[in-house]
Amino acid sequence: MPGGGDPNAPKGYFGISHNVFVLGWVSFLTDVSSEMIFTALPLLLSNILGVGTFFIGLIEGLGDSAANVLKLASGWFSDKLGERKWITAGGYGLSTIVKPFLLIASSGIGVLFIRLLERAGKGIRISPRDALIADCTTSRTMGRGFGFQKAMDTFGAMVGIAIAASVIYFLVGPDQPITRQTFNWLVIIGVIPAVLAVLLIAFFVKEKRASRAEREAAGLAHPPKVLDRRFVTFLTVMTLFNLGNSADAFLVLRANNLGISLFYIFILLVLFNLVYAAVAYPAGRLSDRVGRKKLIVAGWVIYVASYLGLALASEGWHIILIVIVYGLYSGIAEGVCKAFVADVVPPMRRGTAYGLYHGSVGFALLLASVVAGALWQWVSPSAPFFFGAAMAAVAMVGFTLFIRESRPI
Repeated sequence: MPGGGDPNAPKGYFGISHNVFVLGWVSFLTDVSSEMIFTALPLLLSNILGVGTFFIGLIEGLGDSAANVLKLASGWFSDKLGERKWITAGGYGLSTIVKPFLLIASSGIGVLFIRLLERAGKGIRISPRDALIADCTTSRTMGRGFGFQKAMDTFGAMVGIAIAASVIYFLVGPDQPITRQTFNWLVIIGVIPAVLAVLLIAFFVKEKRASRAEREAAGLAHPPKVLDRRFVTFLTVMTLFNLGNSADAFLVLRANNLGISLFYIFILLVLFNLVYAAVAYPAGRLSDRVGRKKLIVAGWVIYVASYLGLALASEGWHIILIVIVYGLYSGIAEGVCKAFVADVVPPMRRGTAYGLYHGSVGFALLLASVVAGALWQWVSPSAPFFFGAAMAAVAMVGFTLFIRESRPI
């Protein structure tokens, strides 16, 4: 299979393979960069460039949408080539190259164009990266592998937000609105770990390319037919869930709406990512023992509670409790969902499967962000979160009734 061979054997490094360990650090550095820059982006757009929430939702939604076709194509292409590493590295590289252009963006349209390219880089890398992680992991450690990746990804977000909060504190103080100069410093500093991430994957991830015979044996010379019915049902339920899962930019806007300044929003996001990271790896390991379904359903129950909390919050301090609850959902469910995909598709189809998974979720997130922006602007700031909670509840019922458990073997 792609990524097979001794370098990928699941040994050492806390029971995970060399590649998964390195890719965890790649995710860590990338999220240090991205969270430093893009967490403050909604407030740059709203407070400095004068962009309305509907257009902010459109930027976030189109950014994710731009990645969708690339997620599908890059995953299938990595299956066809029998190679994941360099496609993944190219995606990280594109996202890194375009970030500095935010320094000269002076309009919502300019930010939209940059965001499209940055998300395109994510679209190129995500499916082959997840397939590479799955290739480097056994069925009994799949949850552990994806849990480690999500934990490192989230620790990176926490560190990035903490650095950004420090920059904001020293440049403008804890209670002042963001300035253009402050945002530019976040971009300048944030590009550095992104460059290090690209170098790390280029020089330290090892991959054995699948032979032509292996690829032909898997039937990858032609476009894939529809995959396992259980996988298709899972995609349908995930799409339904994510139709209400608006971009986290709306969490930032909601906190600001309740009177919390940017500095304290960053502190809250550090707390969120701390909870997320602390839960992700243990949740992945637990799913290896008890199955994925229980963990996913439990995570979605917590998600419904957090979105109802965001809808009903009336004081800034309410957000503290909600952030902790939302971090529990993210840590419990997100990595386990990725492990579920690997459980139900054959190894040589994993790139395609992750492309379909991320593509379906991404298209749903596009609609979710646009709907959330419209509901916020034309109904109320609470409306997007009521809608998200309702969609998650429906998806949770569908997952419980229609998806058969897949236990690691």
